[in-house]
Amino acid sequence: MDLHEMPYRLKSARQKKRLVKKDRDKQLIQLDKRQNLLWKQKRELPMIPLEHPYQKGWKRLFVLRKDVQQSAKAAFYKGILDKINTIEYNHDKCFKRRKRKRWRHHYEERQQTLRPIDEHEWFRNKLKLTDEEQLFFHRHEGFSERRREAIITYLFAEPWRFVLVIKPRIIHEVKVVDELLEQELKAIDNHIENQWLQPKMDKLKSGGRYRNRGAFYERPKYINKLKNKPTYLRQEQYMD
Repeated sequence: MDLHEMPYRLKSARQKKRLVKKDRDKQLIQLDKRQNLLWKQKRELPMIPLEHPYQKGWKRLFVLRKDVQQSAKAAFYKGILDKINTIEYNHDKCFKRRKRKRWRHHYEERQQTLRPIDEHEWFRNKLKLTDEEQLFFHRHEGFSERRREAIITYLFAEPWRFVLVIKPRIIHEVKVVDELLEQELKAIDNHIENQWLQPKMDKLKSGGRYRNRGAFYERPKYINKLKNKPTYLRQEQYMD
């Protein structure tokens, strides 16, 4: 019987390879959806209060100055502060960071400022500032080292009304832990990392090329732990 006269059409070797590849891509897409669903479920887990609260480090934030608290517009400035306040956490009360300079390490105080409002947030009014509150902000033009371009932000014109204070960070509640959810999420993360699937999954989600995304980092199993280390550290690690 001639193949062209058969009631069904046979697939060529190229079509079979394409179907296998398409099926694998569908599996990766479903794996990514499952991972996102698990992360969403983890974020939505409820918080439970602790019977015995405990202190975990320190936090630093802005508060109203004493004279501003006693003024007639204290509630007005408190409303602005709630929208642009920033909070930093640290294990030590000094809030210093380690910085390297000329082969030596020293500690300097970490700078903290009020939250700047970018141009997109300002025109869409994502912080829901009233017309009166917007009068206390001014336009600032700067340059972003990370983005390598000029940026426009809106800053609070009277930052002297707020002062930085350091308070103990007290933990009053913790998130519920779902062991089955954590196990499944860990299994998916290990599978993606061991099989090096994240670049391919990124390509399937957002398109574009993914081959060059790993040019700046190495696969975990190929990382040389002795790379860029001084000779004496290599000798010590080898002896250990």
